[in-house]
Amino acid sequence: MTIVFVALYSFVCSILLGVETRPIATFSIVARDLQTKEMGVAVQSKFIAVGSVVPYGQAGVGVIATQAFANPLYGSIGLDLLISGKSANEALSLLIEVDPLRERRQAAILGIEGNASVHTGIGCLDWAGSRTGKNHAVLGNLLVGPHVVEEMSVEFEKAQGTLAERMISSLHAGQKAGGDRRGRQSAALLIVRKGWGYGGLTDRFRDLRVDDHEKPIEELERIYQLHRKTFPRPNWIDHNVTEPP
Repeated sequence: MTIVFVALYSFVCSILLGVETRPIATFSIVARDLQTKEMGVAVQSKFIAVGSVVPYGQAGVGVIATQAFANPLYGSIGLDLLISGKSANEALSLLIEVDPLRERRQAAILGIEGNASVHTGIGCLDWAGSRTGKNHAVLGNLLVGPHVVEEMSVEFEKAQGTLAERMISSLHAGQKAGGDRRGRQSAALLIVRKGWGYGGLTDRFRDLRVDDHEKPIEELERIYQLHRKTFPRPNWIDHNVTEPP
C-alpha cells in the first residue's frame, strides 16, 4: 500500500511543478500529551486562513504541519504512511524523497511514538528552522531569528494546563520573540483524541481558526476559552477519562 501512496504522490508533485503557490511564512508547533493522549497542531502566520492549509491530524496516528511552500499532500498522505506502519521519520523521508520541490518545503510529523521529525528545505525563506523537544517540535520560516522557535519550545515545556493551553502559550512566546517578519494575520488550533469530538462521534476535539485578525493568537485564545466553556468535558462516553484541570 505504501508503494501506491508514494507513486501517487510523485505523480501529483510532478504536476505541481507548474502550479503557482504563495509561501506560508509562519511558525507552528506539533505536540502531544501522554496523559490525555491528545495530539495537536497550533500555528500563526501572516497568511489568510492558515488553518486551512497547515494543520493535519488523526487520533491514534499523528499530527502534521506543512508550511513554507506548503504541500497539503504532506498532511493527507503523511497520515496514510503513519497508518501503514511508518515512523514519523520514515514517513517524512518518503515524502521528501519524491517531492521535486523539497527544498522549498517545511514540515513536521509527530507520530504516536512521540519522536518528531522535521524538514526545512534550503530554499525556505530566511530565517527558517526548527527545534525538537520532549513530545513536541516547533518550526518556522521567514522569522526574525532562531530565538523564535527556541522561546516557543522553552515555553511549551514549562507551561501548565491543557495541551491546547500550552500550545497557545508557545505561540504567544513565538510572537513575543518577534515571530513572522512580515507581521501577523491568522492562527489555528487542532487537537485530536479518539472519541473526544462533538457527541463523542469524531476525533476533532478542538478545531478552531482565526482567519483574519489584528491579534490572531489573542483571538484564538478567546475562542478556545469559549469553546472549552461550551464543551467542558472531553468525552461523555468513556467515563474513565476526565478532562485535565
